[in-house]
Amino acid sequence: MSFASPADAGSSRASILCGLIGSGIAGSRSPEMHEGEARALGIPMVYRILDGEVMGYDAEGLPRLLAMLVGMGFDGINVTHPFKQAVMPLVDSVSDAARALGAVNTILFRDGKRHGDNTDWSGYRAHFLAGLGDRLRAHVALIGAGGAAAAIGYAHLDLGAQCVTITDPAPEQAKALADRLGTLFPQAQVKAALSAEDAIRGADGIVQCSPIGMLSHPGLPFDPALLTPDQWVSDIIYFPLETPLIQAASAKGCATLNGGGMAVMQAAHAFALFTDIAPDAARMLRAFDSPSDRKAAV
Repeated sequence: MSFASPADAGSSRASILCGLIGSGIAGSRSPEMHEGEARALGIPMVYRILDGEVMGYDAEGLPRLLAMLVGMGFDGINVTHPFKQAVMPLVDSVSDAARALGAVNTILFRDGKRHGDNTDWSGYRAHFLAGLGDRLRAHVALIGAGGAAAAIGYAHLDLGAQCVTITDPAPEQAKALADRLGTLFPQAQVKAALSAEDAIRGADGIVQCSPIGMLSHPGLPFDPALLTPDQWVSDIIYFPLETPLIQAASAKGCATLNGGGMAVMQAAHAFALFTDIAPDAARMLRAFDSPSDRKAAV
């Protein structure tokens, strides 16, 4: 898909109406990211939070909710936990990545149709290349096997990883994800490991894909003593930006990457889909990193 340049975005452009659906998302920074970049580009945009906890809808209410949003003239929506899988049957078409991942985080409403896409994987891919793109990445270990791990594993395999090792407290979940990604990328070795130690040993880098380290889930996902200084460590958590794992890995001499860039880049890619305008991702990242008014991002 091609996008117009920012110079083409002017006050004559029709207003964009979009938002975020999910549960427990009142603290999301998505409106701040999207509306802030739209203002910078001179695009009239309104971005609304549609919290299931506040509005009283769950997965069973999604068909009615999507129909309501179309009727209200929404141009598109972002989708977050716990509805990324539940919306899949409710769209008319999906991107190849969304189909492969079995998850949609962006829906476009166009010409009476609903198109599902996934910018989690592409957002992480861009974030990784910007921050650690010069590092070896032939063998990558994933700590956690949830939806985020699926997107990140897909991104690293798309970047050419030859081996991806996955571990999770639920071994069957790690194996299921390994089997799925292995089917999508048969040229690579994708395997489950029974422990973090087994997954990390010999890896060029480690991606922390679990919630451990969030303010609501304090702690470390594994013993940092398992790390060696030549490894890199990426954490997808962005609240706080400097998680205990990132701090411990830095202390060991590892190159590190926090999760803020992934949050911004997935939003930037969704913004481009909503508006057909390429945003200034660097500007969005600077605004996100501003110490003022930091809230939990989604």
